[in-house]
Amino acid sequence: METAAMWSEKLAAITGWENPTARVIDWPSVEARLGVALPTDYKQLAQWFGSGAFDGFLQLSTPDTPGPHHDLIKYAEWLGSRAAADSSIGDLFSPHPVFPATGGLLRWADSVQADQFFWLTDSADPDRWPILAQPHDDVAAGWERFDGSTSEFIYRVLTDPQQSFSIACFFDTHTFESYEQISEPDPEWDADPHW
Repeated sequence: METAAMWSEKLAAITGWENPTARVIDWPSVEARLGVALPTDYKQLAQWFGSGAFDGFLQLSTPDTPGPHHDLIKYAEWLGSRAAADSSIGDLFSPHPVFPATGGLLRWADSVQADQFFWLTDSADPDRWPILAQPHDDVAAGWERFDGSTSEFIYRVLTDPQQSFSIACFFDTHTFESYEQISEPDPEWDADPHW
């Protein structure tokens, strides 16, 4: 059986990602700000890759990025406050509450097609959180559930044509493009995280 760390290594191998200056993230501080622990596998991904896009499609959010749209904490705060202030926004995520509500959805990635990828924070053990995905063009279709690690989900989206949200048929080789090389945030984009 493959461990979460093995999926992370496979993801690094297929993308050819070599980042000798892996990010150092103060996870106790990040988790204190969020008020919840995060999956071990995700923390490894965030340190190895940082914020960016796999195959120009799946965009990984990490803490403290240049812009709020791909900043895990800022986006969670923004969406949580919007959902609390306007029940019609919370209804878009039904039947699940939005984080920071107990057991709420915490977004860790999105796609360039506006699909959204969340953890369902319904367990005290974040390594047991399932991934719930919502297509941008058919919210009524409901949620796709994946019971596995974050890196396994990304790996399967890139390589497995049977996986929901798969882009395997479009790419023979795989890439990762870092968003952390952006020197100046875009004030127009960053004014509203555009969920």
